[in-house]
Amino acid sequence: MKALTKRQHEILIYVEERLRENNPPSQREIAEHFGLTQNAAYQLVKYLKNKGYLTDSGGHRGLRLSDEYLENTRQIEGIPIVGRVAAGEPILAEENIEGYVNLKDLFGQSEDAFLLKVTGDSMVDEGIMDGDFVLVKPTSTITSGQIAVVLLDDEATVKRIYIQHNRIALQSANRTAGYKTRYIKRSEKDVRIIGKVIGCLRTNVN
Repeated sequence: MKALTKRQHEILIYVEERLRENNPPSQREIAEHFGLTQNAAYQLVKYLKNKGYLTDSGGHRGLRLSDEYLENTRQIEGIPIVGRVAAGEPILAEENIEGYVNLKDLFGQSEDAFLLKVTGDSMVDEGIMDGDFVLVKPTSTITSGQIAVVLLDDEATVKRIYIQHNRIALQSANRTAGYKTRYIKRSEKDVRIIGKVIGCLRTNVN
């Protein structure tokens, strides 16, 4: 992508921050924020569009980041951190990217892999601690006995999964706490495998 001037880069960052807040700015607000005339703001936004950083979906708040810019950002920043997943009581794993971590040197780059933050201590005997990030390879099928992320209705959890005839077994790994294996009949809940856990990243070592 073409290089930006300092002012163009400042405006791009401002637009990106506003979009992250789900509050896209108008060109008038851009002008006011940077102390510019509306015509100057219009020209700067036009340059950002021409250079492929922004697109316009229409309307006075139609500015959006271009697909090309988003893809370049992902490649530079690494694997996305997506929501949270519970190792204990399941919690909702929302599909909101919270940031990026570059793990290419650790795990090898995977285009569709993502990170989920673990809460709870039910998988500590597998080396997955509270606050760790598990690296997940999206897949709807796994080999019985693998560690995976499973969606139960609208809630997600990470466990060692055993596929049985009419039910699925979610096995914890914490002998000290004595968590019991949870059995879910397919008729009781909407059970869906989100992905296989292929790595773990520790962020806090005592």
